This record gives sequence, C-alpha cells and structure tokens, in this order.
Amino acid sequence: MTQGISHITLIVRDLDRMEEILVAVLGAQKIYDSGEDTFSLSRERFFLVGDKQPVWFAIMEGERLPFRSYNHIAFKIDEAEIGPCLNAIERLGLDLRDGRSRVSGEGQSIYFYDDDNHMFELHTGTLEDRLKRYAEGLGRKTV
Repeated sequence: MTQGISHITLIVRDLDRMEEILVAVLGAQKIYDSGEDTFSLSRERFFLVGDKQPVWFAIMEGERLPFRSYNHIAFKIDEAEIGPCLNAIERLGLDLRDGRSRVSGEGQSIYFYDDDNHMFELHTGTLEDRLKRYAEGLGRKTV
C-alpha cells in the first residue's frame, strides 16, 4: 500500500529556466543542485513546493516533451493568490491555456505550460468542494 507521493520528476532542457518558473510561480525552495555531477540519469535539482505539506519536486536535464496534452500537475492556491500568480506567469512569458468549462462552486483554475510542454494547474478548490458540488448537480450524496 502506498503512503502518498514521494516526489515528482520532470525532464527539462534548461534547469535554470525551470528553476526560475518553479520559484516565481510556485514559490519553490531549492534544496539540492547536482552541479556537474550525475548521480542519476543527468544533472538534477531538487525543490520543495508548498508550505503545508511540501512536495519533493525534481527536475532533470534532458529533452522536452514532443507535444502538449491535458496531462498536468495541479497545485492548491488561495483565491487571493490568483492575481500574483497570473502576473508571475505573464512576466515569465509562459503560455496560458484556456480552462475547461466549470460549474460554480468547484474552484477556479489557472492552466499554463512551461517551456518543455508540461502543463501546470493552480487551483483554488479542494476534492471535497468538487465532490459536494457534483453531488448537488446530480441530486445525490457522494461516496
């Protein structure tokens, strides 16, 4: 049985650029830089993302994804952070993606792509909010 997420690893062409994105948009804190050493497949850096339950986030040097998809990693933010996050995304020249249609009460989202075609979501809602709202729409309780 798993205990939760250990870490998230993304392959990126430019470690410096991805560090800039992680720090400016997600408030990441760098905790390790391999420099020219390669203990794994390539040079890598580790970050902690989030303040309540930090996630170990690893980036490794390599080739970018060949295309964009809806596969993404979503991070929880407060509604008050929407403006500052959008400003950081725009300042870094990242591509915003139009969000999907939503029902009221499931939270707001900002979707954006990094330079390597990874999509990120910044989301204000919770699983509980979404399940409650979906159950209301269907007229039944959630599991």
